[in-house]
Amino acid sequence: MEIWDLILDALISLIPPALVGVLFWIMLRSILRADKGERDAYQKIEAEERAKRANALGEQP
Repeated sequence: MEIWDLILDALISLIPPALVGVLFWIMLRSILRADKGERDAYQKIEAEERAKRANALGEQP
């Protein structure tokens, strides 16, 4: 075998782990983005509820 055959075999053997790594990164990124969206929505609802409670008690928001 020539050196270029060995290099090509090494590069080809790295393709499956690289694809799995990219897939893992995409999945983790989507999970973290969804979590951030949920936290933002929860924070908005929480602020609205605090404002309602403050208005009911006659306080300044």
